[in-house]
Amino acid sequence: MSNLKLIIKREFIARVRNKTFVVMTFLSPLILVAMVGLITWLSTLNNDEVREIAFFDETGLFTTDFKSSDNISYINYSGLTLNDAKDSVVINNLYGLLYIPKKQSSRELAQSIQFYADEAPNISIVNAIEDVIAGKLTNQNFKKRGFDLNAIENSKAEVTIQIENFSGEKTSKMSSYVKMFFGGAAGYLLMMFIIIYGNMVMRSVIEEKANRIIEIIISSVKPLQLMMGKILGTSFAGILQFFIWLILGSILLFIATSILGVPTQPSSIESSLALQENSQLELQLILQDILKLPLATLVLSFFVYFIGGYFLYSSIYAAIGAAVDSETDSQQFMLPIILPLMLGIYVGFFSVIENPHGTVATVFSMIPLTSPIVMLMRIPFGVNWWEVLTSMLLLLGSIMAITWMAAKIYRVGILMYGKKPSYKELFKWLKY
Repeated sequence: MSNLKLIIKREFIARVRNKTFVVMTFLSPLILVAMVGLITWLSTLNNDEVREIAFFDETGLFTTDFKSSDNISYINYSGLTLNDAKDSVVINNLYGLLYIPKKQSSRELAQSIQFYADEAPNISIVNAIEDVIAGKLTNQNFKKRGFDLNAIENSKAEVTIQIENFSGEKTSKMSSYVKMFFGGAAGYLLMMFIIIYGNMVMRSVIEEKANRIIEIIISSVKPLQLMMGKILGTSFAGILQFFIWLILGSILLFIATSILGVPTQPSSIESSLALQENSQLELQLILQDILKLPLATLVLSFFVYFIGGYFLYSSIYAAIGAAVDSETDSQQFMLPIILPLMLGIYVGFFSVIENPHGTVATVFSMIPLTSPIVMLMRIPFGVNWWEVLTSMLLLLGSIMAITWMAAKIYRVGILMYGKKPSYKELFKWLKY
């Protein structure tokens, strides 16, 4: 036990004192906040851009229908010829030219409209133009058939479905996305932590093996103790770095949002949703949905699956590091590690949000290689305690089995040099 403590301490200090670790610990939050600020600034510039669009209307029907807005300015070129209108758009460097030809019927007209531009136009702009033209042509068709447009407009009904459970508690229509956001963020963070710090464990083993230091160390400690010491020492350094990121990131994001004027108060958010009906009520329901989430269960499960998933994959990383002589040789073994993690993310985002209690989501939340990610995404939707417990017990059993197999490979691999191992060779090492 004393040897294990020494190895854990050594690995922790080696990681914490590493210049790269120190620099990235304090630089990563700055980079993150800088990226958020850059994206916010760029989106502001993009929103401020006014696109000038000319239209050539041979029918004369749409002259007053194209109305300029904050982002689009319409210019009427109907008084020119089509060729002159095209030349003028090119010379004045306008966004594009909308050509509405004169046709015998509205059906034929709807299929003959063209938009000229050097680059593919923004899809939202095209959709907005189509809506204007479609609305005008629809009203014309109504008039031809003798329909009263005012009566039709007054007859339109707007439906807002109120969602509540059988206990009478109301919920937001965005409830599923709120739950998916929290679950997805937890699952994605876990995946990134496993990949980053699992690679640290592997590189540490490869470096000691390449420098032949491992031969001296192994004469004093058991291979299992050495492997577990590396995993634990690196995990403690990772947890320290994670908490520093969390604290610094929160402080920097608060400062950045204050400087940039990004709305953080509910009143500011409500004003941005002023065009949506019942926006204030919807916002209140979203906040209620957040408060009703099983946050305590989610936080506790995050740490359990975080520790379990990290130990499971770090054991595999350590075994791979012991089996190869360089980091380049390790690439052939990366697919079995990365594939389950990516599969867990895809299953979470494409299956859990659609049917969190379906067969696919349930099965993958039980498979140990994917359960740390998928189960974390399911928990915000409400999962029976016995499902969570079963998933955790299966994960624990897999950790013991994988650690035992990894220790077998580790024990043989750390003293093997000069040969690239294959999967067949690794299987043989399990029998030693």
